[in-house]
Amino acid sequence: MSNRDYANRRPSGAAKPQRASRRKPSQQAPSRRLPLLLTLFVLLGVGSFGYFLWSIKDSADQVQPEPAKKAAVKQPKKDPNALPPKPKEEWTYLEELENKHVEVDVPVVENRVAKRYKLQCGSFRTASQANEMKAVIAFQGQEASVKKVSGTSGDWYKVSLGPLDGKREAEKLRHTMQRAGINGCIMLYWEG
Repeated sequence: MSNRDYANRRPSGAAKPQRASRRKPSQQAPSRRLPLLLTLFVLLGVGSFGYFLWSIKDSADQVQPEPAKKAAVKQPKKDPNALPPKPKEEWTYLEELENKHVEVDVPVVENRVAKRYKLQCGSFRTASQANEMKAVIAFQGQEASVKKVSGTSGDWYKVSLGPLDGKREAEKLRHTMQRAGINGCIMLYWEG
């Protein structure tokens, strides 16, 4: 160690020398006013809220308890299964219509015959295809017929169900076939 170092060395308990502040007057340390103002505003807010609660404490409408009624007349206990009394009827039209007679003219339909229908569920070029369709229909519990028809474009094999009495029965059977996956059935008027 040199003498210079020894001379510049401070004793271990000695304080550091203070340097002169080089700050400008505008750059002084932040003031302690901010926490003081914040504390003042918080106390003011809490005090205002407390005063508000105290002022509305007695402003609620007070419900006065009803005085106890004097001993009521004892009524007999009602049967929970009892029926209410029968209401009084206020209708007068029943009395007016009681002795009146109504005559209705019903036209007589003579020999009314329901139209008959058949369902055609397929038209095929070969008899084997028609017989396959007939077998599928037979699995649904219905009896189909295959009829060979000669046309301008050659021979056709038509698979049909029926005759059926009425349009309702034909529609019902067509819906049954649709549920079974046979969607090509058409309803035709049958004259036979």
